[in-house]
Amino acid sequence: QVQLVESGGGLVQPGGSLRLSCIASGSIASIDVMAWYRQAPGKQHELVAIIVSGNYTNYADSVKGRFTISRDNAKNTVYLQMNSLKPEDTAVYYCARSTAMPPTTASTEYDYWGQGTQVTVSS
Repeated sequence: QVQLVESGGGLVQPGGSLRLSCIASGSIASIDVMAWYRQAPGKQHELVAIIVSGNYTNYADSVKGRFTISRDNAKNTVYLQMNSLKPEDTAVYYCARSTAMPPTTASTEYDYWGQGTQVTVSS
């Protein structure tokens, strides 16, 4: 059994920054694929970023150059550093785990999800 708990969301002005954290407990391996998804009101889940062991990362075009995903395997924690935030980044952000290989962006391949953390970008 795996539990994922996100934190770090909140209200921030456009151009501001936030860092989200996702702490994993249970059977998490360093080779597991970890991802951040988001869902805005009335929209489908959108992949934000994924990270695999080592330095492999992948980002949605809408966040490239502004967001950075990282992981600390010793702490079983995945981070999402979000800079230059825009109102369109407003969403509930979810952490998710996949064991599929090769790494996938398909949300159906992620078997564990956190409860989500709200990010609101507004002046």
